Amino acid sequence: MTAAVPSVNPLFPGPHWTSHQFIADEVMDDQFKHHLGMMLFGMSDLGECLEVARSIAVDDEESWIQAWTPMAQALQARAESAEAAGRTVTAADCHLRASTYWRASLMHFGPPDDPRMAEHARRSYQHYDRYLELSGYPGEYLAIPYEGSFLPSYLYRSPVADQSAPLLIFFQGRDAWPEDTRWVYDGAIRRGIHCLAVQCPGQGLALRLNGLPFRPDWENVVTPIVDVAVGLDGVDADRIALMGLSFGGYLAPRAAAYEKRLKLCIADPGVLSWWASISAGLPPSLMEAYGDGPEAFNAAAGAIAEQSSTAGWFLRDSCWKHGVDTPYALMKEFEACDLTDVAKLIECETLVMDGVDERFSTGQAEQLYEALECPKELMLFGTESTAQLHCQNGATATAAEHLFDWLADRL
Repeated sequence: MTAAVPSVNPLFPGPHWTSHQFIADEVMDDQFKHHLGMMLFGMSDLGECLEVARSIAVDDEESWIQAWTPMAQALQARAESAEAAGRTVTAADCHLRASTYWRASLMHFGPPDDPRMAEHARRSYQHYDRYLELSGYPGEYLAIPYEGSFLPSYLYRSPVADQSAPLLIFFQGRDAWPEDTRWVYDGAIRRGIHCLAVQCPGQGLALRLNGLPFRPDWENVVTPIVDVAVGLDGVDADRIALMGLSFGGYLAPRAAAYEKRLKLCIADPGVLSWWASISAGLPPSLMEAYGDGPEAFNAAAGAIAEQSSTAGWFLRDSCWKHGVDTPYALMKEFEACDLTDVAKLIECETLVMDGVDERFSTGQAEQLYEALECPKELMLFGTESTAQLHCQNGATATAAEHLFDWLADRL
């Protein structure tokens, strides 16, 4: 690793690019950089995103949705105008970015009963489906049956795949949407691997329209997905990999411990205990209150939520996504997300990804790696890679390079 060179540009106060912030809130800034990264695939544009950032106020989720909405509306209007004029390529490009910005508007916005929640979600996929139709990008919608409901999904078929080809199943985590994680499905199909991107319970439309919350026993989510996957035309049922990103770095290994039809598992970043990750960031006074029981903890959490809009957003948003009513019940859900006694049950070869500047589950990837007894590898991105952030945010081209070279040797 080369020594860090001090920054000459005062806008970068630290030794690496990651020291620059567009929004003076760690979570909001990470989410914003996530959307900047989509420029690689034409899903966002620099000026459009920076124009949005001008209107985002720190600790203000209402400003977040109000900043992204006009940009989504503008791209929607341009898409519709281009389509009416018969300009198919222009229309497809604008539909794609409109789709991104409608989803972006919901990423840091958590009131579940707000009518904009369902409206913006629907609009995002109206534009995404129209983009697929106009562009010819090889994606097709699938509804995967799940406990009396369904999981909205997209199957991306590789145009260069063999007659019988491997399949990568992937899902996101707490906040991001799989359709925005194009570096995964695009990287797969360009290498002859089909890809199935699933909006699982607690995520995307499965949460916002179908009302399905997260659950800790994720094998009960993945098994119905694999049931469908093994029957897809052109898929080699013996070459199926599973990948989870962010909170999915806990979910995917949990499923792999019990779903034995998987050949490979990828956790990006790996998470052994979601509870340990969350509790490490809680104030000591709040942890003391947790030990005193539900009433004390709920009161203490409520007081913190009143003092910090970000804390209030996180608690409300997480309770909704995990299907609980109180902060104490939420913590119990987090406690249940623990692979300490489960990781040893994983038999398939597992890749654990991590970055040296991981800020949301620090140290968890290495702990998961150490707990695994299956064939395993730890892929650590250092500062020289520029991919050292959470889920390689801002460097997904580098992430794809390393991930798919690893997959190519095994899948």
